[in-house]
Amino acid sequence: MGFTTGLLGGFTLTTTILYLSLNLHARNRLHQSALLHQQAQLLTGIVEPAPLAPQPIDRHVQQGLLETAKDRWNAELERNVRTLQTADWGAARERLEDKVAGLWRRAFEKGREGVEEVSK
Repeated sequence: MGFTTGLLGGFTLTTTILYLSLNLHARNRLHQSALLHQQAQLLTGIVEPAPLAPQPIDRHVQQGLLETAKDRWNAELERNVRTLQTADWGAARERLEDKVAGLWRRAFEKGREGVEEVSK
């Protein structure tokens, strides 16, 4: 190992150790500072507690005509949607099929009557 290589290797090793030890020392100090700050706040909170925040005041704002109309519209829309959701669609389909079948039957009966009248 030559003089230059040894000198640069020693310098690099020394600088690295110095950097790591200073970095570790700085981190330890920051951690200790945070712990001391937290403990100071806890002790201050015990000795001099912070005043309680005042209770919020209830405000009653009267709605305008537009808001009232919107609320009525939304209530009616909700009622209609609930009606659609709770409807028995199977029974409605069966009723519709019965009505269509009755109309179909009457149409054919009238058609037969018309054919019978024409044939007479």
